[in-house]
Amino acid sequence: MTASQYLRLPRLIATDLDGTLVRSDGTISDRTRSAVLAAQHAGSVFVMVTARPPRWLHDLSDLVGDHGVAIVANGAILYDVVRRKAIRTRLIDPAVALEVAQAIRAEIPEVEFAIERSDRYGQEPNYVNRWPVPDGALVAAVEVLLSEPAAKLLVRHPSWHSDELLARVAPVVGTRVTASHSGGTNLVEISANGVSKAAMLADFAAEQGISAAESIAFGDSLNDLPMLAWAGTSYGVANAHPDVLAVVDKVCPANDEDGVAAVLEELFRS
Repeated sequence: MTASQYLRLPRLIATDLDGTLVRSDGTISDRTRSAVLAAQHAGSVFVMVTARPPRWLHDLSDLVGDHGVAIVANGAILYDVVRRKAIRTRLIDPAVALEVAQAIRAEIPEVEFAIERSDRYGQEPNYVNRWPVPDGALVAAVEVLLSEPAAKLLVRHPSWHSDELLARVAPVVGTRVTASHSGGTNLVEISANGVSKAAMLADFAAEQGISAAESIAFGDSLNDLPMLAWAGTSYGVANAHPDVLAVVDKVCPANDEDGVAAVLEELFRS
């Protein structure tokens, strides 16, 4: 690696997972793993920044690097993947969450709710979960689900696309909370006001002594927009939401074509 190449290397690499680093079949390719590990070996800090709950990061512990953490639940939790422990949380106040849920249901009666906490998942009895319900899940009315602070309130509609659902939910909740979606089917995700991938990432980067200008970020969906705006250089995978492709600095190959790996290989080539 030449001196000029070293000087232009990003000090921090932040990437979304599903739809970005992860292929459509749910796997991370050997090529991508190798590219990530090579970037870390060259001295860059790599951090996964995802809407996933903590329990969905445990199989990726080999990618977290020396710092050992990931940003999960759309920025609500800084999570120690190795120790399986939340380090920092920014949760929705129960009273605010319940007020918001009731307002959404009054406007859109057919929605169902679920919640993610740092250590537990919960859902209403009729909530249609796209994944197996984890052991120990709380199945109860929304008033019970929101009796404690939550990292995320999940709003699912039986048929509306996530874009349409978000367009209907956003004006109902206003600035009381942050509403977005990560490309999930018929799903909107709600976090505490001010919570975003970018907010937690900025704090993490500052703790590492790294500025936004020294960082690059990859994403594919609407919940990635704040993170992409924060980073000095932003990349959207070719399969990204049109709103992402309209604002990123660069477009890389799709997730199923190992787009993140292609960029990292180019940046870190010897």
